[in-house]
Amino acid sequence: MFVQEAVQHGAAAAEGHAEKFNAGETIIHHVANSPLSEPLIHLPKIAGIDFSVTKHVLMLWLVAAFVFVVVTWAVRRYLRQDRLIPSGFMNALEAVVEFIRDDIAQPNVGKKWVNTWTPLILTFFLFILCANAVGLIPIFDVIGLADYYVLHTGEHSFLKQVLHGGTTATANFNVTAALATITFGAIIVAGTKAHGFVKHWMNLVPHGLAWPIYILLIPIEVMGMFVRPFALTMRLAANMTGGHIAILAILSFVFLFTEMAGQAIAGIGVGALVSVPLAVGISGLEIIVVLVQAYVFTLLTAVFIGMAIHVHH
Repeated sequence: MFVQEAVQHGAAAAEGHAEKFNAGETIIHHVANSPLSEPLIHLPKIAGIDFSVTKHVLMLWLVAAFVFVVVTWAVRRYLRQDRLIPSGFMNALEAVVEFIRDDIAQPNVGKKWVNTWTPLILTFFLFILCANAVGLIPIFDVIGLADYYVLHTGEHSFLKQVLHGGTTATANFNVTAALATITFGAIIVAGTKAHGFVKHWMNLVPHGLAWPIYILLIPIEVMGMFVRPFALTMRLAANMTGGHIAILAILSFVFLFTEMAGQAIAGIGVGALVSVPLAVGISGLEIIVVLVQAYVFTLLTAVFIGMAIHVHH
């Protein structure tokens, strides 16, 4: 992730005017969204809202398009076969669909509602999994190296602008908040479809209790309604951000020790003995986290929808 910074820092040092390496600024540069003041694509404001495209918005579009195109292509290719026997990628996709339906959706929402809510739950899983996984692929770092050595585009070119910010859209709290808001709406819709609008809200608290208890219980239950999507928001974004920050912080040791010792050999030694092995190990853990966080968000969404359908006090 720091290859481009290393090249630029080394070039500046060779010219005798290198600035001191700022680990915090560099790490934030690689995990945060691109600056709102310099979006990738400028769009007009509508009702006072700026709809300009930043890097995380671009990544959302790319991931959504990728999931739509790949799944649509696989399913249509499968349906064109004379014998509907899945193979290759379609076999893996069918296994994922059956897992989400049989092991996540059905145990929580029940057989009656499994076909109603499986599409939403499955979409969550595939989208979050792909968005998480893309963040581990140094796509734009490779583009940055190609631009630095080959293309040499201008300072304000699209390629230069797209290098700012991280590629993990699910590390953005606005993105995870939007996903959690969909879950929040799905919970209300599920309860309303199962019990009716009025009955759904009455099911927030147990029936038959003394009325003074409701004075305390109703605010707690209403607060719990908002705590659930808030927990989904924070868990996904924090986990996806934390791993990247840990990797980048460990790789920063190379530059920090180089400056402290005043010799490049010190940074190279720290990188070879400490930074690279630790970064590789954490990257391996990140691969697991990518899958686990998609699973957890999907599972909790199914659990919350199931709680609205099957009310137990």
